[in-house]
Amino acid sequence: MAEASQELAITRGGNALSRVWGAFRRWPIISIALIAVLTFVAVFAPLISPQSPIESQLRDRNAPPFWYGQWYEENPKVTRTYVLGADPIGRDVLSRLIHGARISMMVVIVAMVSGTVVGTALGLVAGYVGGLTDEIITRLVDIWLGLPFILLALIVAITIGAGLLTMMGLLAATSWTPFVRNIRGEVLTLRERDYVSLAKVAGASPIRILIRHILPGVTNTVLVIATLRIGQLILTESFLSFLGAGIPAPTPTWGAMIADGREYLRDAWWVSVFAGIAIGLTVLALNFFGDWMRDTFDPRLRQV
Repeated sequence: MAEASQELAITRGGNALSRVWGAFRRWPIISIALIAVLTFVAVFAPLISPQSPIESQLRDRNAPPFWYGQWYEENPKVTRTYVLGADPIGRDVLSRLIHGARISMMVVIVAMVSGTVVGTALGLVAGYVGGLTDEIITRLVDIWLGLPFILLALIVAITIGAGLLTMMGLLAATSWTPFVRNIRGEVLTLRERDYVSLAKVAGASPIRILIRHILPGVTNTVLVIATLRIGQLILTESFLSFLGAGIPAPTPTWGAMIADGREYLRDAWWVSVFAGIAIGLTVLALNFFGDWMRDTFDPRLRQV
């Protein structure tokens, strides 16, 4: 009886592990959890931030994280203990990370929405109308992709001036091209379907056909592209901020935090490393979530 009970317990434990493993394979649990945490932090940044992200204490510059207890004992003049340390001018790294998440998500979401609308609209028109219109839109995409975006962004930032609106415009300008190509390819197939032909015979206008009959067929593709592009836009925003073409100081951004600590990596590694970890985790979570959406909504890529 004891051996049978033990075997039954082992079997139940194995089944439980199998169910958990199956859930992790079927659903992007870790990615969703990270995205949920990031969203919560971005929305409630002023409430959960332990200190001001722009207030500095020069006496506390490059103060290490709280687990460097001996350092704090040797420096009793430091005004407070920092969870993730302080930057070169005495600002709390954790507070700047939290507010940096808010700025990054706000900029990226606004740029992504505008890029999605413009790219999807151009892709629908190019695929459905065809002819000269399709040729002009396609060549416009090719020309834009051939331009050195980083160089253009630096020129724009120097000419117009770096700022929040400038960053949103630059990211929106780089987010629309993938939608045009992919949506155009989908529309070229969908416009030959029977229900589209019947809509034409019924006298539906081209705009009605695009909105009511073709757009629902490309919605899944739009969602997948948008999810995958968000991670790339976060990297682009961080890179531009690192180069000094992003949102100007003292507004905290993850790329600017990495730039602030690049000269102190030996003595104050926490200034740059934690911002880099935040960028890496965010981009990985968004990319894994985008891959899951692609595998789920595209039957050709759906995993058994």
